[in-house]
Amino acid sequence: MTYPAIVTAQTAAEGAVPGALDRAFGQLSGAGGEPLSLSLQLLLVMGLLTILPALLLMMTSFTRIIIVLAILRQALGLQQSPPNQVLIGISLFLSLFIMAPTLERVNEAAIAPYSAGEIGAEVAIERAGDQFHAFMIRQTREYDLRMFADIADTPQFASPQEVPFSILLPAFVTSELKTAFQIGFMLFLPFLVIDLVIASVLMSLGMMMMSPMIVSLPFKLLLFVLVDGWALLMGSLASSFA
Repeated sequence: MTYPAIVTAQTAAEGAVPGALDRAFGQLSGAGGEPLSLSLQLLLVMGLLTILPALLLMMTSFTRIIIVLAILRQALGLQQSPPNQVLIGISLFLSLFIMAPTLERVNEAAIAPYSAGEIGAEVAIERAGDQFHAFMIRQTREYDLRMFADIADTPQFASPQEVPFSILLPAFVTSELKTAFQIGFMLFLPFLVIDLVIASVLMSLGMMMMSPMIVSLPFKLLLFVLVDGWALLMGSLASSFA
């Protein structure tokens, strides 16, 4: 290959990367409508990637599940079992199961048409956002939406589809936290009863120096296993999003 051919190939390769980024991110434009430089596009993409995991976790069923599992571990009296990695893994896979219908609609409405070149990146992002919006609005309490709408001083919305993400996101997270603590409270009650019974028995026997938590732990584990607690908990969490 001659030297001019090498220069031509190098120039074409350098021009292909910005062109691919422009196509992938919908012709990002700066002031005056001119496309942003490659360095600015990469900086913008890396900045979005840093907040993308947090947004996805806050926009799915992950928050409710991980909080309920953490409360369950505390109610059982187990400090590090199951470990945090196991709880996070369970929450991720259960969230994937719960979000499967929404993800399928996102694929049909946004990802597949965008991969086929039928729509642009902006339209694909908007369609994907509509599907997550529909999921979140079903799980959000009207009181929480009204509270954040009043704080933002926005007019009353004619339909749930008109609620912007700036109001829906905090309202959804607030509703998820409330629901998670309600489920956690119901989980905590039977184990609290066992702790009270064991503490009363030990006190009546004069065994003041023995910790009731240590004695009640095997009884709580036995109760949780006998009632098939994991299956009941997973099924209840999944059905709570129906």
